[in-house]
Amino acid sequence: MVVQNSINEDESDIAFSKAIERVKLARHADRPYTSDFISKLFTEFIELRGDRRFADDPALICGFAHFHNIPVAVMGHQKGRDTKQRRFRNFGMPKPEGYRKALRVMKLAEKYDRPIITFIDTPGAYPGIDAEERGQAEAIARNLFVMSRLRVPIIVTIIGEGGSGGALAIGVGDQILMLENSIYSVITPEGCAAILWKDAGQASHAAESLRLTAEDLFKLKIIDKIVVEPKTGAHTSPEETARSLDESILLSLNQSRYLSSVERLTKRYEKLRMLGY
Repeated sequence: MVVQNSINEDESDIAFSKAIERVKLARHADRPYTSDFISKLFTEFIELRGDRRFADDPALICGFAHFHNIPVAVMGHQKGRDTKQRRFRNFGMPKPEGYRKALRVMKLAEKYDRPIITFIDTPGAYPGIDAEERGQAEAIARNLFVMSRLRVPIIVTIIGEGGSGGALAIGVGDQILMLENSIYSVITPEGCAAILWKDAGQASHAAESLRLTAEDLFKLKIIDKIVVEPKTGAHTSPEETARSLDESILLSLNQSRYLSSVERLTKRYEKLRMLGY
């Protein structure tokens, strides 16, 4: 019995290590961001700014482009490489005006019958008092409601961190893809550990418990496909990662494009209803 317990503890430690290593790779400073994938995968990108109500939010990049000669709308969270850019992009944490800008572009995409491609990479929505005053929760909820009913194809890819409602606000889609070393969770491992154990140092245990890796989420049917990265991570070969992602997005887009809007909405509804079963 003692030997069996020892083996379980060793296996548990290995699992903790694997999960937290994925967290580190997802947050790697040189990991490709939304702007990198836009430049590698799309042509004729035109950025749209502002929510027509308050301001522009640099934490979300939104616009129109061509993907394999298909006119599309594209949007995603954007972090910064250096201190100046990180402050400008608010570390990839959007405010309400960012989500309202995304919603504006999505509605335009539906109007002009353009598929929507989104990239998720955020630790979460900005939790500041000013954001709450301007309706952060309502903006996220509105996006969830509207995205579930958009008639055009929506392809979502988690390329780094997928944190809580900040990720979900552009994460309702027909196909959910996920880069191999990305994470997707209701809370950060550090935040979870601080709540459960009053110790952020328990983040590795929290990471395993949250089931936030691509493998875990694929087994749970939260995501539809894992996009393979270079063996040592996307940051070591952005070009190779972009090629893999390009093929996966195109395949998923074609699977959704040729459905009627009624079939597409029915499948999207069924997909959402099956989450958690």
